[in-house]
Amino acid sequence: MKMMKKEKNKSVILLSGGLDSLVSLGIAKDELNITLALTFDYGQRTAEKEIYASKAIAEYYSIEHKVIELQWLREITKTSLVNQLEDLPALESSQLDDPELTNDSAKRVWVPNRNGVFLNIAAGFADSMGFTHIVFGANREEAVTFPDNSNTFIEKINASFEYSTLVKPKVIAPLINFTKANTVKVALEKRIPLKLLRSCYTDEEIHCGKCESCLRLKRAFEQAAGNIELVGFKS
Repeated sequence: MKMMKKEKNKSVILLSGGLDSLVSLGIAKDELNITLALTFDYGQRTAEKEIYASKAIAEYYSIEHKVIELQWLREITKTSLVNQLEDLPALESSQLDDPELTNDSAKRVWVPNRNGVFLNIAAGFADSMGFTHIVFGANREEAVTFPDNSNTFIEKINASFEYSTLVKPKVIAPLINFTKANTVKVALEKRIPLKLLRSCYTDEEIHCGKCESCLRLKRAFEQAAGNIELVGFKS
């Protein structure tokens, strides 16, 4: 019975190569037949590294991998995630739960309607290829400062797909109630290949260890595993 359900639930995943999309895949694959992973190149500093990591993850799970180039999104994004003339925001680990500082940090790496764009593109694939689900790495920790990671956002975009598609795919976020530490804990329990991930804002060869994404990743590993050795960080 479970196998029949899985065969019916042909699905697509948004795969950035980061912790959340990797673990979402590792969790969702048990119930869904995920056959396609979409990675987006919108000129982000770490695009090359994200694509490399995503390709390796897709190969590990035997999933087709497609890179979608969004030149126009690169052109209209003025913040530091894409615009290398702008400095990436710098925080200390002790500041990660300070709403004033993290809201400012989020604005400085904001990409216009990024998750809305990504999910609508995935919905186009779903409508064409009959995918019933779109897997998305939204999580509770980032929803605090990024509203397009929230439950409300997912509810609203699912409602819109009722009108904008014939297939009416359902966006699901396996980590929607998870912190980063919860995510690492589950990944370790399920033996998800964490060494394949890439969660840094920079284009350095290994995780810089200083950007907010790296700081959250390091804290998660320290809280869930007691060390950060499973992912390489610049010393």
